[in-house]
Amino acid sequence: MEKKKVELLAIQMGSEIDNREKNIEKVERLLETNLSNKSADLVFLPEVWTCGWDCQAFEKLFEDIETAKSVLMLKKIAKKYGVNIIGGSFIQKKSNGALTNTCPIINRDGELVCTYDKNHLYSYYGCDEGKYITMGDSPVMVVLDGVKIGLSICYDIRFPELYRAYRKAGADILVNMAAWGAEKRIPWDSMTTSRAVENQTYFVALTQTGVLRDGTCNLGHSMILDYKGDTISEINAIEGGIYAKIDLDSMYEFRTKCKVLDDIKDSYEVDVR
Repeated sequence: MEKKKVELLAIQMGSEIDNREKNIEKVERLLETNLSNKSADLVFLPEVWTCGWDCQAFEKLFEDIETAKSVLMLKKIAKKYGVNIIGGSFIQKKSNGALTNTCPIINRDGELVCTYDKNHLYSYYGCDEGKYITMGDSPVMVVLDGVKIGLSICYDIRFPELYRAYRKAGADILVNMAAWGAEKRIPWDSMTTSRAVENQTYFVALTQTGVLRDGTCNLGHSMILDYKGDTISEINAIEGGIYAKIDLDSMYEFRTKCKVLDDIKDSYEVDVR
């Protein structure tokens, strides 16, 4: 991959709640279909695609990362097509018994490079992720083929401090992998766009689609945004892939002409009057 030109593929899908085998089959099929038609350097998947957004199912459908069928499938696809995969997330059971909402990162050789554990857990309005899941303790920026990618999962999007930390560390691409509710379209569109604009960074905003157990739906409005917040590629409620070929040179040039981060103050202590 030429560092300055990067081909992205993001897969939007709807999980069958509480059915890991069917979800693995579906994602494998979607990956095969899309990668057979177009090339990609970086492939992205959504949050908890293995089991769907159902916190009570997390205790049943966790996997050990060394033997996880979902991760083994992604390794096979990565090696077959020579792509890097940012693998959405699955529920991992760690050696200490803790469950985490974990993103596996797999390189072109089918090797597990690193993982990211969701740093902020959503436990409001009837959701109780924090009851079942242990939060991650640090951000993770992975470097693949020289491209720096800042990782985040769903509720992380509400914390701009995370993305500013990635930008200060040199991120080229930011990604949020989600299972985002359909009733929250405005927050999704506005926050993902804001994270791209305020950090002058390409942004992959990827969420699930489809119906949940309680009859509500995932939003299914996945987008690839440029460093000015313009939409390069998007998909609504259907399942499928969105593509973008991004030019990092144009982003670097824009940053040299509009040096927003140079204007950040060391402190924003509020003067209350």
